[in-house]
Amino acid sequence: MSSTSATHSETPMSDSRPDPSDTVFVLVHGAWHASWQWASTQRALARRGAASLAVDLPGHGFDAPLPSGYHLPGQPDVATEKSALAGLTLEECAGAVVTALRSVRRHRRVVLVSHSAGGAAASLAAERAPELVDELVHLSSFVPAGRPRFADYLASPEQTATVRGQGLMLGDPEALGAFRINPFSADPDYVEELRLAYYHDVPAASFARWRHALSPDLPFAVPTTPIALTRERWGSVPRTFIRCAEDRACTPALQDLMIAEADAAMPDHPFTVVTLPGSHSPFAARPDELAAALTGGR
Repeated sequence: MSSTSATHSETPMSDSRPDPSDTVFVLVHGAWHASWQWASTQRALARRGAASLAVDLPGHGFDAPLPSGYHLPGQPDVATEKSALAGLTLEECAGAVVTALRSVRRHRRVVLVSHSAGGAAASLAAERAPELVDELVHLSSFVPAGRPRFADYLASPEQTATVRGQGLMLGDPEALGAFRINPFSADPDYVEELRLAYYHDVPAASFARWRHALSPDLPFAVPTTPIALTRERWGSVPRTFIRCAEDRACTPALQDLMIAEADAAMPDHPFTVVTLPGSHSPFAARPDELAAALTGGR
């Protein structure tokens, strides 16, 4: 694993981790993604003997609604048409995670893994039902223990100083009811900025397959709804943070800030921290390394 200059201590992978065959990983995707982006990681986990369940949050995957002009020439009204997800709540998203957790609780050990904005629904689910989770893993994902909204962290200097992709959003998110991007854009500069922000270590020649699997809308409620975590519930669950060392969408400085503030607010189970090289999307660029990090190198 790569080293980090952050103030927290880095925990190497070791054989002290539980046997993967005793574990099921519940995988929660981030903004604009779906269960299918986890497929390569799930195959790598299976090779290590671990079961997994990838969740589609409401409004994502095959159920993701699209603006009416999204696939039409010129994409008419794509920046102005109100999202069909405008009324979707964070509670509904967390409910989908709780349902998934209940379905696998028969396994000896359940690990809830969240990526990016998926940390909002996963964290709220763990607060609602900590008895369903044996470990939380945040893969460069939002941790609301220090600040209640993802938007609070996204506006921090640790993020805004070096983040990429700030020009990717279409329209007014509040008016649209969603944070909208345009994965089907015909503008090569826009497409390249999307790659550089989220998938910079995926070759440009193969990025089209990844971007075409994205949906355009993240419900407005996901990064803007405050989440109140408690020490007795969310804070009682052991947790790991997998840092992405060259992340340009959720910067390493922001990841370290969320780790430090969560550990200060919830000191009973401070984060175990592991660092992966590369971008915000290791499930695309290095799924085997990600699976190794999740299973402790087994």
